[in-house]
Amino acid sequence: MSNWRHHPHVRSGAELTLGERAADKMRNGMGSWAFIFTFVAVMLVWAGTNTLLIERVLHGKPFDPYPYILLNLLLSTLAGLQGGILLIASKRADQISSELAQHDYEVNVASLRYHVVQSAVLAAVAEKAGVELTGEQRAALLAPSPIPLPPVDGAEVV
Repeated sequence: MSNWRHHPHVRSGAELTLGERAADKMRNGMGSWAFIFTFVAVMLVWAGTNTLLIERVLHGKPFDPYPYILLNLLLSTLAGLQGGILLIASKRADQISSELAQHDYEVNVASLRYHVVQSAVLAAVAEKAGVELTGEQRAALLAPSPIPLPPVDGAEVV
C-alpha cells in the first residue's frame, strides 16, 4: 500500500465516504501482484478441472468443455466491471492528488508570505543598525512578491 494515506492533509479513514473507501480497496486489490497470481491460478484450475480431471480422469462430461464458453462469459463480465472500477479508482486517485496539490500551494503561499515579511524586517533592522544597503540589495529585500498573494483574513498582503 502507498504511504499517502498517512499524510495529514489527505482525508482518510472515517473522513471518507463509503464509495471512496471501496474505491481505495478495489484499486489496492486489483492493482496488485496477488490479484494477478490469483487470476492466473483460477484460470489454470478452471482449465485443468474441465479438461484433465473431469473429462480424462473421471470420464464424465465437463461442466464447461473446451473452448470454455462459460469461462469466456465470466471473463467478459469481469472485464466490463473492471473498466468501471478502474475509472472510479482513477477518479479517487485524482482527488488525492488534488488534495495534496492544494496543500502544497498553501504551504508555498505561507512560505512566500514569511519570506516577504522577513525581507522587510531585515531591511528595517539594517536601516536601524546603520548598515548601508546597495540599491540592488534594497530592491531585492523590498521587492514586491513575484506572484500575487491571496488576502489573509480579508487583508491584502503586499
